Amino acid sequence: MILLNHMTAEETTKKEPARSAPATTSQMLAGAGGPARNAFSIADAGGEKKEPKEVRVEIGVPAGRFVEAIGRRKTSVARVRLSPASKITFMVNNKDGQKYFKTDELWKIVNDPIAKTKITPKFQVSIKVAGGGIHSQAEAVRHGLTRAIVEIKEELRSKLKKMGFLKRDSRIKERRKFGLKKARKAPQWSKR
Repeated sequence: MILLNHMTAEETTKKEPARSAPATTSQMLAGAGGPARNAFSIADAGGEKKEPKEVRVEIGVPAGRFVEAIGRRKTSVARVRLSPASKITFMVNNKDGQKYFKTDELWKIVNDPIAKTKITPKFQVSIKVAGGGIHSQAEAVRHGLTRAIVEIKEELRSKLKKMGFLKRDSRIKERRKFGLKKARKAPQWSKR
């Protein structure tokens, strides 16, 4: 008898045992065997679920001082100033921050450094932003706010750097060249 795939007769008749799916989410997250170690595990015999405690660090600006940083994106420039206050307030070009950045997407971009570092800020944020469009202005504000937060609390630098908030994104639109319609788009060519 000739075996083409170099398997013995015994190996061809063997079948893998069927695997059963884990019954619960906590079993899937825990892996095979051991107890689940996650936010969804049942903590006690009463059946109550314990959610993980969120560790929030309270940071503020020293009294009588302010921290200033500049953020840039494309042609937008944002000057961010953090002043001491009892709670956080945003003022952008003498307007409320959420009225200036109207959409949720833009407000999320601006608020990312505070939300993702899990800090409880105790300062007033006043921002002067100019140039570019509203989206690049939001990213410039995020860049400036991140730089200012790092000036206050140096330990957050590595975390914010991993998220890419400290990186100066300098990509701008390429200039138009003469004889072309845009930076590289040429007019349609016709042989005759």
